[in-house]
Amino acid sequence: MEYDPTDPIHQFQISSIVPIKIGSWDFSFTNSALFMVLTVAVTAAFLYYTTRGRGLVPSRAQSVTELTYEFTANMLRDAAGTAGMRFFPFVFAIFLFVLVANLFGMIPFFFTVTSHLIVTFALAMLVMTVVVVYGLMKHGLHFFHLFVPSGVPGILMPLVVLIEVVSFLSRPVSLSVRLFANMLAGHITLKVFAGFIVSLSAFGFVGVIGSILPLLMVIALTALEFLVAALQAYVFAVLTCMYLNDALHPGH
Repeated sequence: MEYDPTDPIHQFQISSIVPIKIGSWDFSFTNSALFMVLTVAVTAAFLYYTTRGRGLVPSRAQSVTELTYEFTANMLRDAAGTAGMRFFPFVFAIFLFVLVANLFGMIPFFFTVTSHLIVTFALAMLVMTVVVVYGLMKHGLHFFHLFVPSGVPGILMPLVVLIEVVSFLSRPVSLSVRLFANMLAGHITLKVFAGFIVSLSAFGFVGVIGSILPLLMVIALTALEFLVAALQAYVFAVLTCMYLNDALHPGH
């Protein structure tokens, strides 16, 4: 497909870098896979570089890592208690992956992996799988008390249980769609206003003057998108902590 710099959807197109096909199965290494690998590699390299010295008086880079560590730990403790700290590596990895992937998407000509529903849904299903598997291993059938709130009159119990089950099953959908929709909408909006700048500039001096407003909008939206990138990573992580709390304490 020919590249169109004014097309706001083109930035989300998945393209094959290393074609790998086995029969009818396509295992090609794509730009999406590349940036997922880069996200993990850059995050791991940064953590290793900033903590290798382990100084009692931390450097600025080490302070950033320590603050991120404490921020995630406090978030997990607040949502799931001290027992939730057994999930700290999992939550820390999820939070940093989403955060770095979102920030990568803010760099021109980079790919935003979290703007694809299949990626965010896979992350959400990973979270819910951990919740269900750990809940059943730890509590057995008592885990299903999660769907039976205490103090509900017997006549209302079937309806309440149905609502709780539907609510639980909708969690991976809401968790994935929230992140996907915010990243997708934000990047499309940025590209549309950037397209206005290019289009107006083609009309000479008057067009250049008219392009000042969309340029200011692009600057403001870019700042907002950086905030959204961090906020969505936080929301994804804090909801993960809340869902893990259900695995630790399934009773209402």
